[in-house]
Amino acid sequence: MRLVTYRKGSANPRVGALTADAVLDLGALAVDLARERGLARPAPGGRFGTMLELIAGGDDARSRAREALEHGLAVWKREGVDGLAAKKLGAPAAKIRLEAPIPRPPRNVFCLGRNYMEHAAERGAEAPAHPVYFTKAPECVLAPGGKIVHHPVTQELDYEVELAVVIGAAGRDIPRAGALGHVFGYTIVNDVTARDLQKRHGQWFKGKSLDTFCPMGPVLVTADEIPDPQTLALTLRVNNETRQSSHTSKMIFPVDECIAVLSQGFTLLPGDVIATGTPEGVGAALGKFLKAGDRVEAEIEKIGVLANWVIAP
Repeated sequence: MRLVTYRKGSANPRVGALTADAVLDLGALAVDLARERGLARPAPGGRFGTMLELIAGGDDARSRAREALEHGLAVWKREGVDGLAAKKLGAPAAKIRLEAPIPRPPRNVFCLGRNYMEHAAERGAEAPAHPVYFTKAPECVLAPGGKIVHHPVTQELDYEVELAVVIGAAGRDIPRAGALGHVFGYTIVNDVTARDLQKRHGQWFKGKSLDTFCPMGPVLVTADEIPDPQTLALTLRVNNETRQSSHTSKMIFPVDECIAVLSQGFTLLPGDVIATGTPEGVGAALGKFLKAGDRVEAEIEKIGVLANWVIAP
């Protein structure tokens, strides 16, 4: 499933599944399907008020979401997008506004530093012997199409395309062999960074957690559609110029190892987001920092394109 959090007009955010030209409202479809079956309400696990509720609902909620999606696809095939919209079971994709799949993660976004050999080298660092973790504040998550603010506190605004993992099942001391079984799905994160703040403060949290510094999306692809996260091409463009182009097979520490090591003595929770590091080609290495007016596109195979603009403060 290609899941989204979206708004239509001024309505509250909804959880949907994205198709070629429509968004199917999974919560409304679950209610409609229950009505067709003569039930007063959806079965347990069949209400999807937020993406976090869907994730926390586990296998039962995912099963109900798939049933709702199949019902929506049947209505779409029979009555078209206009029929979906008339029944308030979905909307044309062109008429909705995407939010980040998880607009506010339950706690800080976990990130991997220097997880690609070439990126470590271009930053003048040795490849780490163990995964290097840091975090970004959840308040800095930004929607697809949202504006990255070039805050006056930085003169070295940078980009980093990253595959992001969303945890589905809680766990501590997770064995590497079973780590991917704890994954709900995958999305894209642009780990926007103020390089000068990163250097000035001697740690990474401040320079990576300014408001708007974590664009995320556009969709959350469930893990069954990406059985091997080490098979994905990733690219970043600034004003149509390719700056980063690599492949997740080049990670020093693959996704399963990142999860296993992070969970050692530490419980991962449903909805936790782990950004798995960026490849070479960052602005600091090229001498090309972001400026107001730039369009940044982070793209990962099988997920899509996360596009944002940079604006003056």
